[in-house]
Amino acid sequence: MKLVVQRVLNSQVEVEGKIVGKIEKGFTVLCGITHDDTEKEADILARKLCNLRVFEDENEKMNLSIKDVGGELLIISQFTLYADSMSSGNRPSFIAAARPEKAEPLYEYFLKKCEEEGIHVEKGIFGADMKVSILNDGPVTILLEK
Repeated sequence: MKLVVQRVLNSQVEVEGKIVGKIEKGFTVLCGITHDDTEKEADILARKLCNLRVFEDENEKMNLSIKDVGGELLIISQFTLYADSMSSGNRPSFIAAARPEKAEPLYEYFLKKCEEEGIHVEKGIFGADMKVSILNDGPVTILLEK
């Protein structure tokens, strides 16, 4: 599993012109799943994400988690995180990305585990053509992988 985590002031995702997920302060997370990912990886990354300390404290040090600041999560599935663009040519291969029948249930499980951490979670629509608007704060972008 790969997560691209962006600290945001706000973010939203649209499908067919309708907003399907929207948050204010928190993280926008692009979530990629590969063939050998299991609930174990999802459990580890959900805990890591929800306790990631990249929000500033009173001393302007990145020392607070999303829980500490009452932030929200917008989690969007993105199979392109497993693109292989280095093998040959200029067209990436996505063979390392899990097939939808495996990826979607694990994505939904990951969302549930984040909600169980006590954080409000919004999401995109798995497999849809999505338009994502992100106001990155910092900018702060972290890659988490397991």
